[in-house]
Amino acid sequence: MDPYSAEGELINIHSHFHQGQYQDVVDYDTSSLSPENALAVRVLQLRARLELGETKAVLADVQGESDPALQAVGALAEQRAGRTDAAVAAITKLAESASDNATVQIVGGTVLQAAGKSDEALALLSKHDSNLDAVALIVQIYLQQNRNDLALKEVDGARRWAQDSLLVNLAESWVGLRLGGERYQQAFYVFEELAQAPASSSVRSLIAQAVSELHLGRTEEAQAALEQAVKADPEAADVAANLIVLAIITGKGATEATTNLHNLDAQHPLLVDLEEKSGLFDKAAAKYQAKVKA
Repeated sequence: MDPYSAEGELINIHSHFHQGQYQDVVDYDTSSLSPENALAVRVLQLRARLELGETKAVLADVQGESDPALQAVGALAEQRAGRTDAAVAAITKLAESASDNATVQIVGGTVLQAAGKSDEALALLSKHDSNLDAVALIVQIYLQQNRNDLALKEVDGARRWAQDSLLVNLAESWVGLRLGGERYQQAFYVFEELAQAPASSSVRSLIAQAVSELHLGRTEEAQAALEQAVKADPEAADVAANLIVLAIITGKGATEATTNLHNLDAQHPLLVDLEEKSGLFDKAAAKYQAKVKA
């Protein structure tokens, strides 16, 4: 039996991870789980600890491990510690020797995509054997490449064999927010259910609800969802980033929200992108400056 299926014993901890309930993953009672699932659980808990910022502890935990799955997690931790070149080198080596390992595929794909190596990430992920984690990551990469057609095709293909899986519903909702129309409302229903149910609510699901509210033009509801997220985790940089977007949309000014994000994560992708765009604007504007002779 697939341990991640609706009947499998890892379904709950797996769902916690993909709902963004990382502390629940770390605290999950594993005493009743089968020994053959011990490695899969350890990998999920290590990845959850990375999401909680425990980079140094995870590096120490996997140091000297010979299992490819744990080595892949170690590479992800290296990347989170700012050593991207070392992380990519480690994943490249693992991709050559253990490309059939599901964790190497998923974690390796994550490392490669974060390093800007989308083609390599997709090549590694394409080796998966009906693995929804791999499908979800492939969909995210296609969306980042603005290949909505391929993302939709990936979701439709997974729907045929995974049916009503949480990850399929999430992936379909990500694509829906990109395609628009009636899909906005469909995506909202998925994210709202996750965000407002006590068993599945998390900062991540609240952000997703807020984003879908914004797509539907409901700024007050988006504000409420983000306020819930702030209460859940005042230091969540992604919440601060979405508050900037909300402030700009509502015309309230984003200076305070931007300063807050700088304090939380000066290297947040939104700030990096804004700085890049600002530089490009200044470069373009300089071409049209009046040239006055002395």
